[in-house]
Amino acid sequence: NMPKLVLIRGWPGSGKTTMAKEMSGFYHVEADMWFVNNIGEYIFDPTKLQQAHDWCHEVAANHLEMGDDVVVSNTFTRKWEIEKYHQMAKVLGADFEIIEAKGNFKNTHGVPEEKVQQMKNRMEPYNV
Repeated sequence: NMPKLVLIRGWPGSGKTTMAKEMSGFYHVEADMWFVNNIGEYIFDPTKLQQAHDWCHEVAANHLEMGDDVVVSNTFTRKWEIEKYHQMAKVLGADFEIIEAKGNFKNTHGVPEEKVQQMKNRMEPYNV
């Protein structure tokens, strides 16, 4: 049975994490998890963002290789960010799907409203 890779994309507060957590049977990973310390505090460091995304990509690949269905919830505003995962799915023989989260909830990481608006404005369409 082919594993499945699902990406949930959207701006902060769109409901990505909540949607991912509700997908039973899927291993859930997102770059934000890298910023949570061992006592559960979220400490964001923009200088470590690339490291967090590399970690997320690696964890997703490892779980797909083990045959797990994987859901990744990141903003994925840019095509190239999605393309990296689309290629992974192809290489590892996984089904690939993108879900767009479009809710408008209070984002849990205190991202300022103007920054959220910038992300909404730069969301690039992606067709599988």
